[in-house]
Amino acid sequence: MSTAAQKSPAPNYGRSSAGGGLLNRIHARFAIFAKPADGFLRIPEPRMIGLPARGEQLIAGNFLMAGELVESRTPSIWDIPGTGPAFQRELHGFAWLDDLAAIGDSAARNRARAWAEDWIRRFGAGSGPGWTPDLTGRRLIRWINHAALLLDGRPMDGHPAFFRSLGRQMAFLGRRWRRAAEGTPRFEALTGLLCAGLALRGMERHVAPAVRGLGVECEALIDGAGGVPSRNPEELMEVFALLTWAAGALNRSGRSPAPPHASAIERVAPTLRALRHSDGSLARFHGGGRGIEGRLDRSLAAAGVKAIANAETAMGYARLQGGRTTVIADAAPPPTGAASRDAHASTLAFELTSGRRPLIVSCGTGTPFGGEWSQSGRATPSHSTLSLEGYSSSRLGPVVAGSGIGGEILLDTPRDVRCRRIPGEDAVQLMMSHDGWSETHGVIHVRRLDLTNDGRNLSGIDTLGALTSETRSRFDRYLERFGIEEVSFRVHFHIHPDVEAKPTPDGDGISLALKSGEVWMFRCGDGAAAVELEQSIYLEKGRLKPRPTRQVVISSALSAHAAQVHWTIAKTGDTPTVIRDYQRDDAVPL
Repeated sequence: MSTAAQKSPAPNYGRSSAGGGLLNRIHARFAIFAKPADGFLRIPEPRMIGLPARGEQLIAGNFLMAGELVESRTPSIWDIPGTGPAFQRELHGFAWLDDLAAIGDSAARNRARAWAEDWIRRFGAGSGPGWTPDLTGRRLIRWINHAALLLDGRPMDGHPAFFRSLGRQMAFLGRRWRRAAEGTPRFEALTGLLCAGLALRGMERHVAPAVRGLGVECEALIDGAGGVPSRNPEELMEVFALLTWAAGALNRSGRSPAPPHASAIERVAPTLRALRHSDGSLARFHGGGRGIEGRLDRSLAAAGVKAIANAETAMGYARLQGGRTTVIADAAPPPTGAASRDAHASTLAFELTSGRRPLIVSCGTGTPFGGEWSQSGRATPSHSTLSLEGYSSSRLGPVVAGSGIGGEILLDTPRDVRCRRIPGEDAVQLMMSHDGWSETHGVIHVRRLDLTNDGRNLSGIDTLGALTSETRSRFDRYLERFGIEEVSFRVHFHIHPDVEAKPTPDGDGISLALKSGEVWMFRCGDGAAAVELEQSIYLEKGRLKPRPTRQVVISSALSAHAAQVHWTIAKTGDTPTVIRDYQRDDAVPL
């Protein structure tokens, strides 16, 4: 079975490496004359571990790459039939080694070793689609990171082809890393070059250029507040993991990272802490997922940075915490231009997690499941916020021809997004607003969130209104233009699929039962609004298909110049403040 789909390209905030195909092939061919590595000075301990469930799917012959699911029982991963270029690119990047390493049994080791050796036989002389700076960096970092898995305890001199290939890839990358796409791919390329140079005998000449390159990229990509242009929390975590790994390798060898490299780690760590939910996962916004379990905490521990975020927002996200509960809201303008290729129309959306259980979520990124799911996941109704019927707060549109940017970017984004934190005696309040519909409809969305200090109650007020004489005139003209008397809007609250949601017997609310035993109650305080429990979808990286779930939807309409809906999500009175959560999650995604 093959389900073909389109996948957005990797983040690239400037020039693309696509135009260097011919030069890549030339340099790949010349790399066959490179000196082989002489062996490991030391075999690094694995720093990147993937998803065991995805590793089990690989062993079972289910390959989900670039939004394309293929079931194949061919002995070699390089013989999978009927796959497209994006699927092949992901194969040649070897990120799937992380998932096999997460299994670590004999079946996983045998496949990892056999598929790597087969790659060397077929493509090691410079052929195939894997010889680009982006993919070579990704592949090299996996080969170094999982060297123990690939060598499988055999003596070093039993792997001449392996070390010859490492030398060729490092020679190629040493000449071509500048052509890797900006963002995570270039950090991967430089980190792989650096760590391989430190770990392999005879490759030390690559260390100094890689150190300088990492410093330059940190200055260019990571802003003064420790954020990245895409505002993608998972991308920030992946970059941070690479930077901490590179810094640790340098420190262990008696060297030091470049000052901009060390400074970037200091800035990013508190930002990531602010984007971390109470269950250890990341907020899922702008193309990012929850992150590989444990990777964020391991990276933060390795960095050794104790500072916490002290700004009202971190990379444009506002965080509230009370007791076991965290709330993270998208409280800044979305990315624009090339940085918005995976961005979402999620302004003022929030997520809520209690202990280690997500409760209110975003649908997530649909990129792993193909183009249609990707577009759907980016729309405003796929987030826990207010949406106008059929109209997102930011619109997707094509890029300018010849710009070198692939996919669709965000257009007509909110320009004026405001956020203010107001501490109180019993609760902390967020006041947020955005003007994403001001030009089209003449209305502003204002959202107030109040989280009690004990974390048991989150209350909200969503206001949609034409608040100035200019916007009131624009709103009136909109009604006249379409011959309508009101503008319909809906407020969405997407529920995590592990939460059991059902209306209360009296029909006055929605009961939300977590696997931990906690029970929360959703109620709407506006009798004029309709509250429904509807179908939704949860898009989760690493699963073979989207997961069905539910959403609470408040439906109302704006006929005058302002309308409000009031709502609360609160723990029931018999839910204890402290719960021992022993319930295990399902191990294998479907």
